[in-house]
Amino acid sequence: MLIAISALLLGSWVYCVLTVVAGRRYLAQRLPDTEAREPISILKPLSGLDEGLEENLRSFFTQDYPAFEILFAMRTENDPAHGLVRRLQGEYSHIPSQLILTGEPPWPNAKSWSLHQMQQQARHSLLVMSDSDIRVDSHMLRTLAREFSDPSLAVTTCPYRAVPGPSFWSKLEAIGMNTEFLGGILVARILDGMKFAVGPTIAARKSAIEAVGGWPYLQEFLAEDFVLGNEAAAKGLGVALSSYVIEHRIGAQAFGKNARHRLRWCRSTRRSRPAGYIGQLFTNPLPIALALFAAVPATWPALLATFVLRMFAAHATAGLVLADPLTRREWPLIIAQDLLSFAFWIAGFFGNTIDWRGETYFLQKDGRFTKL
Repeated sequence: MLIAISALLLGSWVYCVLTVVAGRRYLAQRLPDTEAREPISILKPLSGLDEGLEENLRSFFTQDYPAFEILFAMRTENDPAHGLVRRLQGEYSHIPSQLILTGEPPWPNAKSWSLHQMQQQARHSLLVMSDSDIRVDSHMLRTLAREFSDPSLAVTTCPYRAVPGPSFWSKLEAIGMNTEFLGGILVARILDGMKFAVGPTIAARKSAIEAVGGWPYLQEFLAEDFVLGNEAAAKGLGVALSSYVIEHRIGAQAFGKNARHRLRWCRSTRRSRPAGYIGQLFTNPLPIALALFAAVPATWPALLATFVLRMFAAHATAGLVLADPLTRREWPLIIAQDLLSFAFWIAGFFGNTIDWRGETYFLQKDGRFTKL
Protein backbone atom coordinates (compact mmCIF):
# COMPACT_ATOMS: atom_id res chain seq x y z
CA MET A 1 0.00 0.00 0.00
CA LEU A 2 2.80 2.41 0.88
CA ILE A 3 4.46 1.70 -2.46
CA ALA A 4 1.20 2.49 -4.27
CA ILE A 5 0.71 5.76 -2.37
CA SER A 6 4.33 6.74 -3.02
CA ALA A 7 3.90 6.04 -6.74
CA LEU A 8 0.75 8.17 -6.83
CA LEU A 9 2.55 10.98 -5.04
CA LEU A 10 5.43 10.85 -7.51
CA GLY A 11 2.92 11.04 -10.34
CA SER A 12 1.29 14.08 -8.75
CA TRP A 13 4.71 15.76 -8.49
CA VAL A 14 5.24 15.18 -12.20
CA TYR A 15 1.80 16.67 -12.82
CA CYS A 16 2.68 19.81 -10.84
CA VAL A 17 5.82 20.28 -12.94
CA LEU A 18 3.80 19.76 -16.11
CA THR A 19 1.34 22.42 -14.94
CA VAL A 20 4.15 24.97 -14.62
CA VAL A 21 5.50 24.05 -18.07
CA ALA A 22 2.01 24.15 -19.59
CA GLY A 23 1.28 27.56 -18.11
CA ARG A 24 4.44 29.03 -19.58
CA ARG A 25 3.77 27.49 -23.00
CA TYR A 26 0.28 28.95 -22.99
CA LEU A 27 1.67 32.41 -22.26
CA ALA A 28 4.19 32.02 -25.09
CA GLN A 29 1.48 31.80 -27.78
CA ARG A 30 1.09 34.83 -30.03
CA LEU A 31 -1.93 36.31 -31.76
CA PRO A 32 -1.96 36.41 -35.56
CA ASP A 33 -0.44 39.68 -36.76
CA THR A 34 -3.61 40.99 -38.38
CA GLU A 35 -6.49 43.32 -37.59
CA ALA A 36 -9.52 41.14 -38.32
CA ARG A 37 -13.00 42.68 -38.67
CA GLU A 38 -15.17 39.65 -39.36
CA PRO A 39 -18.73 40.26 -38.06
CA ILE A 40 -19.65 38.29 -34.95
CA SER A 41 -22.91 37.15 -33.37
CA ILE A 42 -22.93 36.92 -29.56
CA LEU A 43 -25.40 34.37 -28.16
CA LYS A 44 -26.59 34.87 -24.57
CA PRO A 45 -28.92 32.26 -23.00
CA LEU A 46 -30.60 33.72 -19.91
CA SER A 47 -32.66 32.37 -17.02
CA GLY A 48 -33.30 34.65 -14.08
CA LEU A 49 -31.32 37.49 -12.54
CA ASP A 50 -27.82 36.32 -11.73
CA GLU A 51 -25.79 38.33 -9.27
CA GLY A 52 -24.16 41.18 -11.22
CA LEU A 53 -26.11 40.38 -14.40
CA GLU A 54 -26.47 43.99 -15.51
CA GLU A 55 -22.72 44.62 -15.37
CA ASN A 56 -22.07 41.29 -17.10
CA LEU A 57 -24.39 42.08 -20.01
CA ARG A 58 -23.25 45.68 -20.26
CA SER A 59 -19.66 44.49 -20.81
CA PHE A 60 -20.80 42.83 -24.05
CA PHE A 61 -22.70 45.88 -25.31
CA THR A 62 -19.56 48.01 -24.89
CA GLN A 63 -17.24 45.98 -27.11
CA ASP A 64 -14.65 47.98 -29.06
CA TYR A 65 -15.43 46.18 -32.31
CA PRO A 66 -16.96 47.48 -35.54
CA ALA A 67 -19.41 44.71 -36.45
CA PHE A 68 -21.31 42.57 -33.97
CA GLU A 69 -24.80 41.73 -32.79
CA ILE A 70 -26.14 40.32 -29.53
CA LEU A 71 -28.92 37.76 -29.29
CA PHE A 72 -30.61 36.96 -25.99
CA ALA A 73 -32.85 33.98 -25.30
CA MET A 74 -35.20 33.31 -22.40
CA ARG A 75 -38.30 31.18 -22.03
CA THR A 76 -40.97 33.84 -21.55
CA GLU A 77 -41.31 37.57 -20.91
CA ASN A 78 -42.05 36.68 -17.28
CA ASP A 79 -38.37 35.88 -16.79
CA PRO A 80 -36.91 38.33 -14.22
CA ALA A 81 -34.17 39.26 -16.72
CA HIS A 82 -36.66 40.40 -19.36
CA GLY A 83 -36.98 43.99 -18.18
CA LEU A 84 -33.23 44.38 -17.77
CA VAL A 85 -32.54 43.20 -21.31
CA ARG A 86 -35.18 45.54 -22.73
CA ARG A 87 -33.70 48.46 -20.82
CA LEU A 88 -30.17 47.71 -22.05
CA GLN A 89 -31.41 47.33 -25.61
CA GLY A 90 -32.89 50.83 -25.36
CA GLU A 91 -29.74 52.26 -23.81
CA TYR A 92 -27.52 50.71 -26.49
CA SER A 93 -29.92 51.07 -29.40
CA HIS A 94 -26.98 51.58 -31.76
CA ILE A 95 -25.90 47.95 -31.14
CA PRO A 96 -27.93 45.43 -33.18
CA SER A 97 -29.65 43.08 -30.75
CA GLN A 98 -32.73 40.93 -30.42
CA LEU A 99 -34.51 39.05 -27.68
CA ILE A 100 -35.90 35.60 -28.50
CA LEU A 101 -38.61 33.99 -26.36
CA THR A 102 -38.05 30.26 -26.75
CA GLY A 103 -40.96 28.88 -24.75
CA GLU A 104 -40.53 25.78 -22.61
CA PRO A 105 -37.63 23.72 -23.98
CA PRO A 106 -38.61 20.36 -25.50
CA TRP A 107 -35.05 19.11 -24.90
CA PRO A 108 -33.55 18.07 -21.54
CA ASN A 109 -30.64 20.46 -22.14
CA ALA A 110 -32.41 23.83 -21.98
CA LYS A 111 -29.23 25.77 -22.77
CA SER A 112 -28.79 23.88 -26.04
CA TRP A 113 -32.39 24.67 -26.97
CA SER A 114 -31.73 28.38 -26.44
CA LEU A 115 -28.50 28.25 -28.44
CA HIS A 116 -30.28 26.40 -31.24
CA GLN A 117 -32.97 29.09 -31.42
CA MET A 118 -30.43 31.91 -31.39
CA GLN A 119 -28.16 30.31 -33.98
CA GLN A 120 -31.09 30.12 -36.39
CA GLN A 121 -31.56 33.88 -36.05
CA ALA A 122 -27.88 34.85 -35.98
CA ARG A 123 -26.77 36.79 -39.06
CA HIS A 124 -23.07 35.99 -38.87
CA SER A 125 -21.11 32.77 -39.27
CA LEU A 126 -18.77 33.36 -36.32
CA LEU A 127 -20.57 32.82 -33.00
CA VAL A 128 -19.51 33.69 -29.46
CA MET A 129 -21.64 31.70 -27.00
CA SER A 130 -21.34 33.09 -23.50
CA ASP A 131 -23.14 32.35 -20.24
CA SER A 132 -24.96 35.01 -18.27
CA ASP A 133 -22.38 35.05 -15.46
CA ILE A 134 -19.49 36.12 -17.71
CA ARG A 135 -17.92 39.58 -17.69
CA VAL A 136 -15.34 40.82 -20.20
CA ASP A 137 -13.42 43.93 -21.15
CA SER A 138 -13.96 45.87 -24.35
CA HIS A 139 -11.27 43.98 -26.31
CA MET A 140 -12.72 40.47 -26.21
CA LEU A 141 -14.24 40.39 -29.70
CA ARG A 142 -11.19 42.05 -31.22
CA THR A 143 -8.97 39.32 -29.74
CA LEU A 144 -11.22 36.46 -30.82
CA ALA A 145 -11.53 37.85 -34.34
CA ARG A 146 -7.74 37.95 -34.67
CA GLU A 147 -7.55 34.32 -33.56
CA PHE A 148 -10.21 33.28 -36.07
CA SER A 149 -8.30 34.95 -38.89
CA ASP A 150 -6.54 31.57 -38.92
CA PRO A 151 -8.73 29.67 -41.43
CA SER A 152 -8.02 26.34 -39.74
CA LEU A 153 -9.60 27.39 -36.44
CA ALA A 154 -13.17 26.17 -35.90
CA VAL A 155 -13.75 26.16 -32.12
CA THR A 156 -12.01 27.95 -29.28
CA THR A 157 -12.52 28.01 -25.53
CA CYS A 158 -11.82 31.05 -23.38
CA PRO A 159 -10.04 30.24 -20.10
CA TYR A 160 -11.72 31.91 -17.17
CA ARG A 161 -10.82 33.61 -13.92
CA ALA A 162 -13.48 32.68 -11.38
CA VAL A 163 -14.63 35.60 -9.22
CA PRO A 164 -16.62 34.52 -6.15
CA GLY A 165 -19.32 36.23 -4.14
CA PRO A 166 -18.94 36.78 -0.39
CA SER A 167 -19.68 33.17 0.62
CA PHE A 168 -16.79 31.06 1.93
CA TRP A 169 -17.79 28.06 -0.22
CA SER A 170 -17.92 30.19 -3.32
CA LYS A 171 -14.42 31.43 -2.53
CA LEU A 172 -13.10 27.88 -2.22
CA GLU A 173 -14.69 26.88 -5.51
CA ALA A 174 -13.18 29.90 -7.28
CA ILE A 175 -9.71 28.99 -6.02
CA GLY A 176 -10.24 25.44 -7.27
CA MET A 177 -11.30 26.66 -10.70
CA ASN A 178 -8.35 29.02 -10.94
CA THR A 179 -5.75 26.44 -9.93
CA GLU A 180 -6.83 22.80 -10.22
CA PHE A 181 -9.36 23.04 -13.07
CA LEU A 182 -7.33 25.34 -15.30
CA GLY A 183 -4.22 23.28 -14.62
CA GLY A 184 -5.98 20.22 -16.02
CA ILE A 185 -6.89 22.10 -19.19
CA LEU A 186 -3.38 23.42 -19.70
CA VAL A 187 -1.73 20.03 -19.13
CA ALA A 188 -4.17 18.30 -21.49
CA ARG A 189 -3.34 20.96 -24.09
CA ILE A 190 0.38 20.15 -24.14
CA LEU A 191 0.02 16.38 -23.81
CA ASP A 192 -2.73 15.67 -26.31
CA GLY A 193 -3.76 18.97 -27.88
CA MET A 194 -7.12 20.69 -27.45
CA LYS A 195 -9.70 17.97 -28.09
CA PHE A 196 -12.50 19.49 -26.03
CA ALA A 197 -14.16 22.77 -25.12
CA VAL A 198 -15.41 24.08 -21.77
CA GLY A 199 -18.60 25.98 -21.28
CA PRO A 200 -18.67 29.56 -19.97
CA THR A 201 -17.54 31.13 -23.26
CA ILE A 202 -16.94 29.29 -26.53
CA ALA A 203 -16.40 30.79 -29.97
CA ALA A 204 -17.22 28.62 -32.97
CA ARG A 205 -18.12 28.80 -36.60
CA LYS A 206 -21.65 27.75 -37.53
CA SER A 207 -20.14 25.28 -39.97
CA ALA A 208 -18.27 23.55 -37.13
CA ILE A 209 -21.43 23.17 -35.04
CA GLU A 210 -23.31 21.76 -38.01
CA ALA A 211 -20.42 19.42 -38.84
CA VAL A 212 -20.76 17.66 -35.46
CA GLY A 213 -24.52 17.28 -35.80
CA GLY A 214 -25.78 20.65 -34.64
CA TRP A 215 -27.68 21.38 -31.45
CA PRO A 216 -30.24 18.60 -32.03
CA TYR A 217 -27.33 16.20 -31.48
CA LEU A 218 -25.43 18.16 -28.84
CA GLN A 219 -28.53 18.61 -26.68
CA GLU A 220 -28.46 14.91 -25.84
CA PHE A 221 -25.43 15.50 -23.60
CA LEU A 222 -25.18 17.30 -20.28
CA ALA A 223 -21.62 18.45 -21.15
CA GLU A 224 -22.56 19.69 -24.62
CA ASP A 225 -19.57 22.06 -24.55
CA PHE A 226 -17.07 19.23 -24.09
CA VAL A 227 -18.76 17.18 -26.82
CA LEU A 228 -18.70 20.09 -29.28
CA GLY A 229 -14.93 20.45 -28.96
CA ASN A 230 -14.31 16.72 -28.82
CA GLU A 231 -16.36 15.93 -31.93
CA ALA A 232 -14.89 18.87 -33.84
CA ALA A 233 -11.34 17.69 -33.09
CA ALA A 234 -12.25 14.12 -34.11
CA LYS A 235 -13.38 15.45 -37.48
CA GLY A 236 -10.07 17.23 -38.01
CA LEU A 237 -11.35 20.72 -37.28
CA GLY A 238 -9.11 23.17 -35.45
CA VAL A 239 -9.83 23.46 -31.70
CA ALA A 240 -7.83 25.86 -29.52
CA LEU A 241 -7.56 27.48 -26.12
CA SER A 242 -8.02 31.20 -26.61
CA SER A 243 -5.51 33.76 -25.40
CA TYR A 244 -8.40 35.83 -24.02
CA VAL A 245 -9.24 35.31 -20.33
CA ILE A 246 -12.82 36.00 -19.26
CA GLU A 247 -14.22 36.63 -15.78
CA HIS A 248 -16.59 33.95 -14.49
CA ARG A 249 -18.73 35.60 -11.80
CA ILE A 250 -19.85 32.53 -9.86
CA GLY A 251 -21.73 34.47 -7.17
CA ALA A 252 -22.34 33.55 -3.54
CA GLN A 253 -23.61 30.07 -2.69
CA ALA A 254 -24.43 28.36 0.58
CA PHE A 255 -22.79 24.99 1.15
CA GLY A 256 -25.79 22.91 0.08
CA LYS A 257 -26.18 24.57 -3.31
CA ASN A 258 -22.43 24.63 -3.85
CA ALA A 259 -22.16 20.92 -2.99
CA ARG A 260 -24.91 19.97 -5.45
CA HIS A 261 -23.18 22.00 -8.14
CA ARG A 262 -19.81 20.36 -7.50
CA LEU A 263 -21.30 16.88 -7.41
CA ARG A 264 -23.11 17.51 -10.70
CA TRP A 265 -19.85 18.63 -12.23
CA CYS A 266 -17.96 15.54 -10.98
CA ARG A 267 -20.58 13.06 -12.14
CA SER A 268 -20.86 14.76 -15.51
CA THR A 269 -17.09 14.66 -16.00
CA ARG A 270 -16.97 11.00 -15.01
CA ARG A 271 -19.56 10.13 -17.63
CA SER A 272 -18.12 12.39 -20.35
CA ARG A 273 -14.50 11.22 -20.05
CA PRO A 274 -14.10 8.36 -17.54
CA ALA A 275 -10.38 7.84 -18.05
CA GLY A 276 -9.68 11.53 -17.58
CA TYR A 277 -11.78 11.54 -14.43
CA ILE A 278 -9.68 8.80 -12.87
CA GLY A 279 -6.58 10.76 -13.84
CA GLN A 280 -7.82 13.73 -11.83
CA LEU A 281 -6.36 11.98 -8.79
CA PHE A 282 -2.98 13.43 -9.76
CA THR A 283 -4.39 16.97 -9.69
CA ASN A 284 -4.82 16.69 -5.90
CA PRO A 285 -1.31 16.01 -4.57
CA LEU A 286 -1.86 17.28 -1.02
CA PRO A 287 -4.36 14.58 0.04
CA ILE A 288 -2.00 11.90 -1.30
CA ALA A 289 0.94 13.38 0.60
CA LEU A 290 -1.15 13.64 3.77
CA ALA A 291 -2.14 9.98 3.45
CA LEU A 292 1.52 8.99 3.17
CA PHE A 293 2.46 11.18 6.14
CA ALA A 294 -0.35 9.70 8.25
CA ALA A 295 0.95 6.21 7.51
CA VAL A 296 4.63 7.08 7.93
CA PRO A 297 5.26 10.35 9.83
CA ALA A 298 8.94 10.20 8.84
CA THR A 299 7.88 11.15 5.30
CA TRP A 300 7.21 14.75 6.35
CA PRO A 301 9.85 16.04 3.88
CA ALA A 302 7.71 14.60 1.07
CA LEU A 303 4.69 16.45 2.48
CA LEU A 304 6.67 19.70 2.52
CA ALA A 305 7.92 19.13 -1.04
CA THR A 306 4.36 18.46 -2.17
CA PHE A 307 3.14 21.71 -0.64
CA VAL A 308 5.90 23.67 -2.41
CA LEU A 309 5.20 22.04 -5.76
CA ARG A 310 1.45 22.62 -5.39
CA MET A 311 2.05 26.31 -4.70
CA PHE A 312 4.28 26.61 -7.77
CA ALA A 313 1.60 24.94 -9.90
CA ALA A 314 -1.10 27.21 -8.45
CA HIS A 315 1.00 30.28 -9.19
CA ALA A 316 1.50 29.12 -12.79
CA THR A 317 -2.25 29.04 -13.38
CA ALA A 318 -3.87 31.57 -11.05
CA GLY A 319 -0.90 33.91 -10.92
CA LEU A 320 0.75 33.89 -14.34
CA VAL A 321 -2.12 32.90 -16.65
CA LEU A 322 -5.13 34.41 -14.88
CA ALA A 323 -3.60 37.25 -12.82
CA ASP A 324 -6.03 36.23 -10.08
CA PRO A 325 -5.84 38.45 -6.97
CA LEU A 326 -8.01 36.08 -4.92
CA THR A 327 -5.60 33.14 -4.98
CA ARG A 328 -2.63 35.42 -4.33
CA ARG A 329 -4.39 36.94 -1.33
CA GLU A 330 -5.99 33.76 0.07
CA TRP A 331 -3.36 31.19 -0.89
CA PRO A 332 -3.67 29.18 2.39
CA LEU A 333 -7.19 28.23 1.28
CA ILE A 334 -5.65 26.11 -1.49
CA ILE A 335 -5.10 23.43 1.18
CA ALA A 336 -8.76 23.41 2.24
CA GLN A 337 -9.92 23.53 -1.37
CA ASP A 338 -7.74 20.58 -2.39
CA LEU A 339 -9.07 18.45 0.47
CA LEU A 340 -12.67 19.39 -0.34
CA SER A 341 -12.10 18.78 -4.04
CA PHE A 342 -10.68 15.34 -3.28
CA ALA A 343 -13.79 14.50 -1.23
CA PHE A 344 -16.09 15.50 -4.08
CA TRP A 345 -13.92 13.56 -6.54
CA ILE A 346 -14.48 10.42 -4.46
CA ALA A 347 -18.21 11.16 -4.21
CA GLY A 348 -18.39 11.59 -7.98
CA PHE A 349 -17.75 7.86 -8.47
CA PHE A 350 -21.09 7.07 -6.84
CA GLY A 351 -24.54 7.77 -8.24
CA ASN A 352 -25.77 8.55 -11.73
CA THR A 353 -28.33 11.26 -11.09
CA ILE A 354 -27.93 15.02 -10.90
CA ASP A 355 -30.09 17.94 -9.79
CA TRP A 356 -30.16 20.82 -12.25
CA ARG A 357 -32.44 23.86 -12.05
CA GLY A 358 -34.95 22.08 -9.85
CA GLU A 359 -35.14 18.93 -11.99
CA THR A 360 -33.55 15.48 -11.57
CA TYR A 361 -31.76 13.80 -14.49
CA PHE A 362 -30.19 10.41 -15.08
CA LEU A 363 -26.70 10.33 -16.60
CA GLN A 364 -26.02 7.55 -19.09
CA LYS A 365 -22.61 5.97 -19.60
CA ASP A 366 -21.86 7.95 -22.77
CA GLY A 367 -22.63 11.34 -21.18
CA ARG A 368 -26.18 11.61 -22.49
CA PHE A 369 -28.86 12.38 -19.94
CA THR A 370 -32.60 12.00 -19.53
CA LYS A 371 -35.12 13.72 -17.29
CA LEU A 372 -36.59 11.55 -14.53
